Parts: sequence; C-alpha cells; structure tokens
Amino acid sequence: MLKDTSWLILGGSGQLGRTLQDHLVDQSIEYFAPTRKVLDLTSATNVAECIDFYGPTVIVNCAAWTDVDKAENFESDALLVNGYAAEFIAKAAKKNNSILIQISTDYVFSGDGRKPWKESDPPKPKTAYGRTKEFAESVIREIYPENSYIFRTAWLYSKYGQNFAKTICFKAFKNKEIISVVNDQIGQPTLANDLSRQLVSAMKHRIEPGIYHGTNSGQATWYDFATEIFTMIGQNTNRIKPITSNELQRPAQRPKFSVLDHGEWDKYDFPKMRDWRIALQNSIADILRASLIGA
Repeated sequence: MLKDTSWLILGGSGQLGRTLQDHLVDQSIEYFAPTRKVLDLTSATNVAECIDFYGPTVIVNCAAWTDVDKAENFESDALLVNGYAAEFIAKAAKKNNSILIQISTDYVFSGDGRKPWKESDPPKPKTAYGRTKEFAESVIREIYPENSYIFRTAWLYSKYGQNFAKTICFKAFKNKEIISVVNDQIGQPTLANDLSRQLVSAMKHRIEPGIYHGTNSGQATWYDFATEIFTMIGQNTNRIKPITSNELQRPAQRPKFSVLDHGEWDKYDFPKMRDWRIALQNSIADILRASLIGA
C-alpha cells in the first residue's frame, strides 16, 4: 500500500478528473489538478517542469481530445493531445519515479467480433481517435513499462460535464418528442465515480503495472442504456426509438462491439466493477438533478 501519497491529475476539469478529485477528498489523499492555463500538455518542457514542481507519487492522465468525429479531419492535432502529450508525461514520470496511470479507450479495438476484448488482444483501431490513443499506449509501454498502468474505459457518464446519461435525462423532461437512439452498438455504460474508486483502490493495493479494463460489468446497447434511464426516472419508454448507426451518418465509425473483458483483475483476486445497471440505479438521482439544473 502506498504511503504519504500525492496525486497529480491531468485533465482535472473533465468528468473523470472531477469525480476522481471527489474520491481523493473522501479518502483524505492530497492531490493537485493544474488547469490548462497553468499546464500545457503539448509542451514537453512545461510538462517536465510541472511534474518536477509537484513531485507526485501518482500521475493520472485523464486529459484527451475526445471529439471522435472531429479527429477524423484533424488527426495530427488529436495526436498531439492524445499521443505526444502522453509521451512527454511518461518521460517526466520516469524521471520523477512517479506511478503513471494512462486513461485509454475501447476505441483501440476494431469492434469487429462478439467476444469481450481481453487486455492482451492486439489493438486494431479504425478511427483517428482510436489510433491516437493506441499510440499513447504503445509509447508509454515503451518508455516506462515498469511503473505505468493503462486503464481502458468506455461509455463514461456522471453528474459532471456532457454525457449520454445527462442528455437523455434532459430530453426526457424537455418535451414529449420521440428520441432516436442507436441499437446496434454494444458496450458497457461506465459510471465515472466507479472508475475513480477502482483507480484509487488499485493504487492502494499496488497491483502489478500493466493494462487493465476499467468498465462496469455487463453489456448494453445505447438503446438499452436510454431505456433503462427512462424506466428509472419514470418516463414512457415508448418515446425511445431504436435506430441503426448508418442512420446517423457520423464521420467516425463507432465500434459495433466494444465490451471489455476484466480478466486481469482475477490475477490479484481484485473486485471487478459492479454491474452497470446497479451503478446507474445508485447514481440516477444525482445525474437527473444535474441535467435539469444544467450543471
């Protein structure tokens, strides 16, 4: 177990960064979350100076270019934020002997198949976003494998920021119109609060460095997710219309099947993250409240 721990959260304004800060406060763990005005992750010099200044025990890189569609036309820009920034962080973390946690994504896989993706399965991204995140994984494993963790997650939601769950809650009460939701993409709705707890618990128990999948258990389509939300908040599920991905005609191809396997946790007899429906049930009140007040 780590003692006298301090965490450096990069990308602290995002929903994972914010829920992680909440959890660290609850655990009385010291942390720093510099803003973009203080830290430019695309500057190797700035990154090195920042990590030298704070001297953290643990660094979590939650920062990312997450506009999947825009990345298709601006891949070099996305690569700078998602890929080269991770390289700068890995080098500085190694120099400081800090533990590094890189948040990655299901998009590193092709999405072709019907079996949960194992941590050891070779990445084969089909999108610009996925390629930039896979680059980050590979460069971190090359530079600093002895003290780095890669946590792949997917379909994140929380009471913070913009996400699918809050959007559905907002639309449920905005009017009584039909809501079209994709029903041919299968993944794992993941509560950011649960992922935050998993990260902190993993570091407390100092599991072996490597690649882990950080998603809630079970699986669903976006349509299933929306229907479950409507049921929990007492709305008529007939208002939700299932559609295909092709009907949306988005620039970036979404993975058809991005369910992630959690086998690596078994090696350490470590609890996996709970079923996504239970997580949603326990968080829906906060998410609904935040969506209605515009938080």
